[in-house]
Amino acid sequence: MNWNNTIRQVHRWISIAFTVAVIINIAAMTQTQPAFWIGLLALIPLIVLLGTGLYLFALPYVATKLTASRAER
Repeated sequence: MNWNNTIRQVHRWISIAFTVAVIINIAAMTQTQPAFWIGLLALIPLIVLLGTGLYLFALPYVATKLTASRAER
């Protein structure tokens, strides 16, 4: 099992959940009195997206450093 591919797949699926949550949030804002929890609905997948996105962003840089340090040995 390759963790990089797993995290990439989780990131993709969470982005779909985030998009759906934003659409629900926009639809709820058209109502007269939207519930408070609907405003927070998009934050849960957004926090996961932040973590996985930062990991995927840093992955090439860390891999380059690890490859360079192994080549020096």
